[in-house]
Amino acid sequence: MLSNRAGLKRNVADGLFTRPSRFPDSMTGLGCLLEPLTPCPLFPMKFSFQWLKEYVDFSCTPPELADALTHLGLEVEGVTEQGTEFQGVVVGQLLSFRPLPDSDHLAVCQVTDGKKGFTVVCGAPNLRAGERVALALPGVILPRGVKIGSASFQGIVSEGMLCSEKELELSEEGAGILLLDSSLPLGMPLEKALELKDWILEVNVTPNRADCLCVIGLAREISALTGLPLRYPQKSSFFGPPKAADLTSVVIERPDLCPRYVVQLILGVEIKPSPFRIRRRLEALGVRAINNIVDATNYVMLEMGQPLHAFDFELLEEKRIVVRTAAAGDRFTTLDGVARTLPAETLMICDGKKPVALAGIMGGLNSEVEPQTKNILLESAYFDPMGIRRTSKKAGLSTEASTRFERGIDPNGALSAANRAAALMVEAGGGSATREAVDVYPRKIEPGKISLRPSRVNQILGTSISPEEIFASLKSLELAVEVQGGGSCQVIPPTFRVDLQREIDLVEEVARRHGFHKIPVTLPEGRVSAAGKTRIQQAIARAKEVLTAGGFWEVITYSFISPEMLRKLRLRDTDRRLQALRIHNPLSEEQGVMRSTLLPGLLQTVSLNANRQNFDLKIFELGRVFYPREGRELPEEIEVLSALLCGRREEESWAQANAEVDFFDLKGAVETLLTRLGVEGFQFLLEEKEPFLHPGAGCRIEAAGEPLGWMGEIHPEVREACELKQKIFVFELNFAAVAGRMRDQRTFKLLARFPAVHRDLALIVDEAVSAGELLAVIRETNSGLITDVKIFDLYRGNPIPSGKKSLAFRLKYQQEGRTLTDAEVNELHQRIAQVLIEKHGAVLR
Repeated sequence: MLSNRAGLKRNVADGLFTRPSRFPDSMTGLGCLLEPLTPCPLFPMKFSFQWLKEYVDFSCTPPELADALTHLGLEVEGVTEQGTEFQGVVVGQLLSFRPLPDSDHLAVCQVTDGKKGFTVVCGAPNLRAGERVALALPGVILPRGVKIGSASFQGIVSEGMLCSEKELELSEEGAGILLLDSSLPLGMPLEKALELKDWILEVNVTPNRADCLCVIGLAREISALTGLPLRYPQKSSFFGPPKAADLTSVVIERPDLCPRYVVQLILGVEIKPSPFRIRRRLEALGVRAINNIVDATNYVMLEMGQPLHAFDFELLEEKRIVVRTAAAGDRFTTLDGVARTLPAETLMICDGKKPVALAGIMGGLNSEVEPQTKNILLESAYFDPMGIRRTSKKAGLSTEASTRFERGIDPNGALSAANRAAALMVEAGGGSATREAVDVYPRKIEPGKISLRPSRVNQILGTSISPEEIFASLKSLELAVEVQGGGSCQVIPPTFRVDLQREIDLVEEVARRHGFHKIPVTLPEGRVSAAGKTRIQQAIARAKEVLTAGGFWEVITYSFISPEMLRKLRLRDTDRRLQALRIHNPLSEEQGVMRSTLLPGLLQTVSLNANRQNFDLKIFELGRVFYPREGRELPEEIEVLSALLCGRREEESWAQANAEVDFFDLKGAVETLLTRLGVEGFQFLLEEKEPFLHPGAGCRIEAAGEPLGWMGEIHPEVREACELKQKIFVFELNFAAVAGRMRDQRTFKLLARFPAVHRDLALIVDEAVSAGELLAVIRETNSGLITDVKIFDLYRGNPIPSGKKSLAFRLKYQQEGRTLTDAEVNELHQRIAQVLIEKHGAVLR
């Protein structure tokens, strides 16, 4: 907090944190544009120190108040002093006036400051006997350097001056003198009477505290902090017949998006500037004053947090309101003059025939309040926060009103806000407000109940606050508390506290009222033990170790790929990988779907390197692929390992041949990887090759009937589609399946002490018979004497018949505890040959 205090003093001294706002002349309170549009979740809200004191009579200074609010969790970012002092300008009363002889505009005025009478010659057109006026006495120097003295007009001495707002540099209004509130005491200094000296607090309001986006909301916090009573605005007596329902009606077609809609009518008003006090407060908080009707809606929004909108009642077809949604593609021109194309499900405020407002965001140009407007239909509604947020984002339009609706306002405050604004309009513009508003509220929103345990409060905060103090803290925030047995209570938060939903929310309220700075600082206690790696993490670490030791480099490619890249892989229409998961808001068409195989990313890596003259690659990637699941929101995610080889086997050198990698380099990498991971019984099968692999150089990888993946050379057509010229060899493994078959422990076996016997077996078999099938027969026939089998020769050609091939195997016979005899080795060797002849029609060479 020390740093905050230091920053606060600096801000006060420098006069920082003034925020310009932009409000078009024709804009009402509902459509006040936010400027700048801040991406920060905090909402900087300005508050007038004097306005706050109107509701809570506290005695602390502005810096002290800022510090106290910051301790409450409402960070005050800056405090700025405003105001102009007028030494000698006081509140006076115009007793009477008469025309100055031989003058067409000057008048002789009799004015008093409550103690003494003065004669003042004035040429203002708005003189009215009995009005309070700003009286500048002789000797006063006005802001523009004008010194007031005595002057003679046709023998009449003018003892001072009746000042306009422009002469006092309070505004650009200079057509008439400044008329003051009739309740102001005579002789009071003008700066005090008009609260010209003020402090503006800029508070960063967090998104959950929508109730603090208004003066009364912050005053409520100050009341709870100081224990002083909160004074709400007094009810007005400006209401009379008829009822609003006699002249208009409201129909809500979408109560889910608009649970409540209140209409108040103000009839016979005169559109003119607002009273000085209202204009002064609005402009101090960054809102441009427009006229008495629009200013009243903005004033109540800042005061009570309820956005309002004023329609010209005579411009509404059939004199009624219909709340409905727009069809996708409908056009509507908002108050800022922009014709907008509306997204589907946009909530609109309509009259009997046409839309007149974008609900909760901005009014329409076709029903705005004009200087000739006489009758006002005032809207005060509660809209669903999610609906307003969705429309605001899609339309790209954020206003002061939408910001409040998105965060959640008080649904049960709409009627009181409408009556408050109507009273201000009548007070400033004459006319009368209807005695009873139209209030369509199909299903009243009631506050919920939250259970709270004082013991739990102290357990979380590390404090020893008594239950009575906890209950008192909550009651001071206007929360109802019903004490129950067992040391617990039921708390009923008011509907303006939309952030209070769980017990932990109430714990935070107690902490705020108690004071965050009073909560003892303690270190968390508990035993922390490092968790071991999961099986998949162990497999990933071991696989990376094996591949990097084999000369592979790890790459990371995008999870988003182009659907066109999948089509280049020659996948069949029924292939699951072609039905990739689409992205709703892709960054580009090149990243339109989630990858269903790692192959596109690896091929793009090859292309990228080839364009930079790097053709020798050994790369691998460990990542996830994604498959959509019907009826499920989230896709299926599978951990996959893929590796790619291309180019030369070794770096170019005079000491070795310049040979390129081939299928057997790839097969060796797969065998090494699976063997080092402890996967047993894996085999390579030629059936059902992948369509993107070369027909003569591809196979599937299985273990005990479970598919593990595939490997092979990329099909020439795929290379051509990807504009790749060199041969490319790739394998891809379902790494989750591989990890499930990984053997955790390794066993050491002593070297054999007795010599081994080697025997060769050369066979002629059909081309369709694979070496793996012959190896399987040899291993099945083994009686425990064969320790190793290797293929050392493959031959086709003369004298081997067409459609046949010759395979030669070298068998290693060995026993740990003794030396084998020729007789038993020959017997087993002949039996193996016989089984091969019988099962596969082999012929011995």
